[in-house]
Amino acid sequence: MSLRLETLQVARFVPKLLPDAVDLVVAFLKDQTSERGGFKNRAGEPDLYYTVFGLEGLTALRAGLPTEAIAAFLRGFGDGESLDLVHLASLARCWANLPGSLDEQRRARMLERLNAFAPGRDVYSCFLAAGAYQDLGSAPPDPETVLATVASLQAEDGGFSNQPDARAGSTPATAAAVTLTRYLGGAPSPAASRWLLARCHHDGGFFASPTAPIPDLLSTATALHALVGVHESIEAIKEPCLDFLDSLWTARGGFHGTWADEVLDCEYTYYGLLALGHLSL
Repeated sequence: MSLRLETLQVARFVPKLLPDAVDLVVAFLKDQTSERGGFKNRAGEPDLYYTVFGLEGLTALRAGLPTEAIAAFLRGFGDGESLDLVHLASLARCWANLPGSLDEQRRARMLERLNAFAPGRDVYSCFLAAGAYQDLGSAPPDPETVLATVASLQAEDGGFSNQPDARAGSTPATAAAVTLTRYLGGAPSPAASRWLLARCHHDGGFFASPTAPIPDLLSTATALHALVGVHESIEAIKEPCLDFLDSLWTARGGFHGTWADEVLDCEYTYYGLLALGHLSL
């Protein structure tokens, strides 16, 4: 199962936990579509990166997609020749959510473009590239090099960082390292799992780093996904984490990213679905 399908499968459990909220989430996500195509970013503009989360959210909830409008929006980016890795991976992920819409020639040219970025030099780029290869129907090349790169980025405290020789890890980087290592057939570090569990706030939610002042939804969703993927028990933190998610939920159908966040968007709403999916199992 691909990295994309793995998260979608988990998010699809949300109706089991919050059946009455699904219609609200679908309505919120559909409201985030732009007349110019794509899903809106926090400034209200159509954005390729945010379109990933809008599409994934609607797909997870088995809602209809605005396929024609999205495909027209994506074609405006061509083969991704002007995009950085983050947005090239976003383009590949968006096309993966529209089965049969990407022609073979464009797929091949996107793979050529992706080859210029891979293998990455940090955890995030390695994770993005691996997912993009899968989304374009290709196996990630040279997994041993990727595993070695990821292993070299373990910080002194047991977490992982996107910078070499770091003293402290970050939760998103550590979660990505654990998930990618598992997916590529490596042995995820037990120290990394302990590190992730230690980032959980006593009232629920995960901190982004040992020095972060408050927990956030991105860190919470990615940490839960990584821990469950390596069969670490999350039973002891389920109820506090559910309380944390409830504190970020709004009747508009979206999730805030933190307690201090005042804006709703597709990205954090999808991370809310991913976290809820794990907590509903």
